[in-house]
Amino acid sequence: MEVKVQIVRRETIKPSSPTPAELRSFKLSLFDQLNPNLYTPLLLYYADCRNLDQTTGRLKSSLSKTLIHFYPLAGRITNNLSIECNDEGAEFIEAEVGCCLSDILTRPDATVLERFLPVQIYHSNARDAPLLLVQANFFKCGGLVIGACVSHKLTDAATLSTFINAWAGEARGSREIVLPEYRLSSMFPPVDYLSSLPTVDMPRTKCITGRFVIQSSRIAALKARAASDDVPRPTAVEAVTALTVLAQMVNLRKRVYPPLPNNSAGNMVTYFKAKTEETELKLQALVFHLRNGIRERQQQYIEQLLGEHGVPATLETARDYGVLLANERVNFYSCSSWCKFPLYTADFGWGKPTWASVANAEFKNIIVLMNTPDGEGIEVWLTLSEADMALCGHDEELLEFASVNPSAEY
Repeated sequence: MEVKVQIVRRETIKPSSPTPAELRSFKLSLFDQLNPNLYTPLLLYYADCRNLDQTTGRLKSSLSKTLIHFYPLAGRITNNLSIECNDEGAEFIEAEVGCCLSDILTRPDATVLERFLPVQIYHSNARDAPLLLVQANFFKCGGLVIGACVSHKLTDAATLSTFINAWAGEARGSREIVLPEYRLSSMFPPVDYLSSLPTVDMPRTKCITGRFVIQSSRIAALKARAASDDVPRPTAVEAVTALTVLAQMVNLRKRVYPPLPNNSAGNMVTYFKAKTEETELKLQALVFHLRNGIRERQQQYIEQLLGEHGVPATLETARDYGVLLANERVNFYSCSSWCKFPLYTADFGWGKPTWASVANAEFKNIIVLMNTPDGEGIEVWLTLSEADMALCGHDEELLEFASVNPSAEY
């Protein structure tokens, strides 16, 4: 189906009050420095927002107030050391979509969903562009899709979740808003010699993003299949990840001591790998390799991270990751779990989203896991080469547990 998305207005949204002089220069953390200039995307779907003018006004005014607390997002990156918090603002785009929301949700197409985002995930001018862009997509049936892209230089999935819920809370007039804590750059300060780090060129080839949904009723069966003497009680994320991947991105906030809250703004993610020389492994073995990959490195790395060897250990991990990404002779799959982040609580005043999603990842062998609206099932957004996706679509073990791109009208 041809979907017409027409941009009708662009506007810059600035913080409703100026950023104080003492906060004008925001230091990146070491983790921020090592992230490429990409955008972290999110799409939130709402079934009924018929008063367009009122809805748009609420989104813009609440965004302006929210940017007071997320002031780095209204600034611009000056180098790979800091952000100039100059209140240049975020970009807000209004678009009209020439179909009903149900037409999109019946069988979501990742290439169509990409059009509801305000910018491509990989953007050649991302370093000079706004750190936050929002596109409000209004459907002729009264539906709304909010597409948000936030610079990965400052935002991982946890920070994105904190921002979205703070913005939604401001919009509905909540008195219980969780605000960001900017402590990571003091805990993990930037390294001066990374100030001129060239933009990381993520390897991009022609690829396809597919969606596989494992409903809650099948999660238990999958966990039972993945269980073994070595890992008797695998988590849902471990079991689902093992169907597709041998590397896991890990949120470090709860793994350092003392643990950090999820509203610790910035990037606080690294990866742990599971390595095998075998070309085929059963699900139980994959779960074992995955858990061992995390367990073996986690304690050693966390101890190094919080000590004098934190910088070289982090740089070594990042270098290892980059080498594996660039090595065409290695089948390297990278998975990021967004499960348990409260994306479905983002109520702007017209109800919680009926669905939350990503879109095209643009990079081969990337997997994103997201919860279904009930919080029990898992959606697997899998980006592969065309050939690998064709094989994946006929994988008997995967199809035993997952449905291929079912309706998102839950």
